[in-house]
Amino acid sequence: MTEKSNSENRPASDLSPPLEPSKGSLLVIFLTVFIDLLGFGIVLPLLPLYADIFGSDPSGFTIGMLMASFSIMQFIFAPIWGSLSDRIGRRPVIVIGLLGSVVFYSLFAVAAIYQSLFGLFVTRIGAGVAGATIPTAQAYIADTTTKEKRAKGMALIGMAFGLGFTLGPLFAYFSVPSVEVSTVVQGVAESATQLGDPGAGPGFVAAGLSAIALILAIFLLPESHRPGVSSSHRRQWIDLGAWKTAVSSQAMVFLLIGFFVCIFSFAKFETTLSMLIKGSNSFEDAPFNFSFKQVCLTFAVIGLMVAIVQGGIVRRLSTKISEKNLAVGGAMIEVLGFGLLSYSVKIASTYWLFGSLAVIVTGYSCLQPSLYSLISRWSDPEKQGKALGVSQSVSALARIFGSALGIPMLKAFLFLPYIVGSVLMFVVAIMIAIACRTGKDFE
Repeated sequence: MTEKSNSENRPASDLSPPLEPSKGSLLVIFLTVFIDLLGFGIVLPLLPLYADIFGSDPSGFTIGMLMASFSIMQFIFAPIWGSLSDRIGRRPVIVIGLLGSVVFYSLFAVAAIYQSLFGLFVTRIGAGVAGATIPTAQAYIADTTTKEKRAKGMALIGMAFGLGFTLGPLFAYFSVPSVEVSTVVQGVAESATQLGDPGAGPGFVAAGLSAIALILAIFLLPESHRPGVSSSHRRQWIDLGAWKTAVSSQAMVFLLIGFFVCIFSFAKFETTLSMLIKGSNSFEDAPFNFSFKQVCLTFAVIGLMVAIVQGGIVRRLSTKISEKNLAVGGAMIEVLGFGLLSYSVKIASTYWLFGSLAVIVTGYSCLQPSLYSLISRWSDPEKQGKALGVSQSVSALARIFGSALGIPMLKAFLFLPYIVGSVLMFVVAIMIAIACRTGKDFE
């Protein structure tokens, strides 16, 4: 019997990956995800403003669907990419995704030059498809780490997300041009530096950063998974068994509803913030008149606050306060934060605005990780992957609805998104308290 036939008759479990990943593989994965998310962070604060400039949308529905299109594509294509990576390997899927990001961020810049709303839709749909490879990067980490070190490896993805969302708006700040404008005041010519429209700069910067990530992946990222070998990381598009497992108790149902509302409210807040603080010709009710650069800085401040509160304050509090109290407390803090945001809008106070942002971020940073922890603790250890996978699907759906409905709410009534957010978070606090009475750690 030939050597080839021997290898063909070996069980798939005996086959080893074609290339042993180097010690720097996790660093390369971190850099590729981080740089790609920088591009997303650059575009996020400016996207609704672009759309508002390029087309008339009195109801806000078109801009809402534009904001939701990215998340819709991620929800659809994340399991497709994951399944494909099981068959052809992780590396080619990650490379294809990064290549798509380069192409569609470049097209985003072109759409900005020609002020095409249709072009924005095409590029956001394409970027959503390309950006749905993050779970494949997580599968890469699972392939290349032991069970003991896997949590530490997965934390790199979370760190990449946090840094991308924090530094992305800063990159957007520097890619928005300043222009010299001459004015005549009482017969005397004066020149002043004003902040110009964002133009194509942010799109080209995002494309350039994704190109750097693509080069890193092509030349420095080895394959971690042999195509054709069965994988425990494969995720079905709709895993009914996982959903049945996740909603096996009333307590878990309440937690998942609370998780949905938490992400929905925060996504609605993120989506509407740009238009709330910038205003436009089609949205004259905005109480603030920030420049494009100031919008970018505001989002950078939010990202920095999330990093400080979640990485510093909440980590220390979690050793002294139970997840239940952190979750309920976080929900009530968000109730206060959305109320303060409504008040800042009413009096048009920048100081109250940033104070309310700090409160909202603090509440969200306490609530979201606490819900993840409770879902994990109340699940069968052998089925935790399914339970957490369901929570990820719930998060994706919440972002879709939050992004789609936020701006129509804002245009219908200036305070509506934040009043709704405050009421929903109060209901969530009650639901979490009820769930924690019956929910218990899996034994």
